[in-house]
Amino acid sequence: MKHPFVYLGLFCILQFNLATGFAKTEQAIFAGGCFWCMEADFDHLPGVISTTSGYDGDVGEKPSYELVSAGKTHYAESVLVTFDSAKLNYKQLVEYFFRHIDPTTQNAQFCDQGPQYRSAIFYLNNEQKQTAQAIKKALMNSFPIIYTEVIPSTHFYPAEEYHQNYYQKNPIRYKYYRYRCGRDARIDEVWSHEQR
Repeated sequence: MKHPFVYLGLFCILQFNLATGFAKTEQAIFAGGCFWCMEADFDHLPGVISTTSGYDGDVGEKPSYELVSAGKTHYAESVLVTFDSAKLNYKQLVEYFFRHIDPTTQNAQFCDQGPQYRSAIFYLNNEQKQTAQAIKKALMNSFPIIYTEVIPSTHFYPAEEYHQNYYQKNPIRYKYYRYRCGRDARIDEVWSHEQR
């Protein structure tokens, strides 16, 4: 055997792939108010591999937090979710998303006001579009109006590094913000008619 380390490396890669079940990754983009909160919510969902806070929903110049939070763009605070579709499908992800927002408010989520905090599903392909629209339509039986947009992703830009995993880096500030904003209390109120 001329290259034992090459064979050993290939063996290790094969064993890892067998152990992880050859995860098939897909991506989805959601806006549900403060991206710190959406990132934390999605990170707790089994099947989610990673989340990235960022901006989507506009075709203008590359956004910054200062511009977006001041309402000077049409971008929305968003989260890019990378998930293992062998463990979690897109339909389940959309249903989970809806149950972690208030779809009945327009251009706002909880204490955050303005179109930069609107709720939206930014689809990446026609299959995602059809799935999201079907779920939104079904929810119309429970709510008189749903303001959550189902629109194509224009371009997802990752937010500044200090926003990534904010809830882990700054747990006390994050918990205070989330509580003060009334997010969980309002979600419980909105979805009290069904189990989350």
